[in-house]
Amino acid sequence: LVLPARRRSSALPSRGLPGTFAKMSSGKLVVMMNGLPGAMGHEVGQACLRRGLDLATMALTGPGSPKDCEVTEGEKTVKVELVGPEQPEKQQEAIGKMQAKYGRSLVIVDFTHPTAVNPNTEMYAKAKCPFVMGTTGGDKDKMMKVTTDSETYAVIAPNMCKQIVAFQATFDRMAKDFPGAFGGYKMDVVESHQSTKADTSGTAKAMVQHFNALGVDHFDVENDIKMIRKPEEQVAFGVPEDALKGHAWHTYSLTSGDGSVKFEFKHNVCGRSTYAEGVVDAVQFLGQKILSGSRKRVFSMIDVLSEGEMK
Repeated sequence: LVLPARRRSSALPSRGLPGTFAKMSSGKLVVMMNGLPGAMGHEVGQACLRRGLDLATMALTGPGSPKDCEVTEGEKTVKVELVGPEQPEKQQEAIGKMQAKYGRSLVIVDFTHPTAVNPNTEMYAKAKCPFVMGTTGGDKDKMMKVTTDSETYAVIAPNMCKQIVAFQATFDRMAKDFPGAFGGYKMDVVESHQSTKADTSGTAKAMVQHFNALGVDHFDVENDIKMIRKPEEQVAFGVPEDALKGHAWHTYSLTSGDGSVKFEFKHNVCGRSTYAEGVVDAVQFLGQKILSGSRKRVFSMIDVLSEGEMK
């Protein structure tokens, strides 16, 4: 991994975390943006360029995608060759080529598809290439084991928005400090995302685990979360029409057994930029951990937040 440059980068100031993160952003970390030409891939790619990181010239993509695409931010445009899953060996080869080209400066970011989570993780682990996994779904236990066993540096998280991660961490600590505080309460969870999101929200699943620890009536994380993917239902839920193609609206409602008390927690996000900024923070965090030779190698976004203050 290339050490931070002596002179400050002329790139726009970081909108993310200060301190070590800002220092890393003036170095030459290179992101292999797997998931292009998808909307999240473009959003993260643009954030990387905006924050002074480079983009690798190859990336993994899904079936039926074009052979290449361009990511533009300001006056800079990067052309990226895309390698699909039709020939898995070609994807593994692409990772090797990017490692040979960029060395230890390379960090993979994955926003692909739930069905690709485990196969992709196995490829990253085989190459021992550091990665940030933002794609939800798949077998998380298997993903964690493969990553840990291979001693690959990684940030794995269902949500990259710093404020929502802090929200999750708050309820995690509440559950540990006050287990059973919501005993006897019935819970309803509704989550709405763009129609292209194939799986149930990983953030909603994580929050359900915290609420279960707080004692709510039995709530099945796999079956009881209500997913909204039809545009007409999303509009009725309150999602603005101009955000239908990119949003994440969550409502957690807790009602006492006799119906006399109700708590409602919401986090509604329109667009993808807040997630993209968090991803860049995670990349820079991982780069710093590699430079420092951290013995711990698998991290969450809570670990990223713990390293600095939010603006």
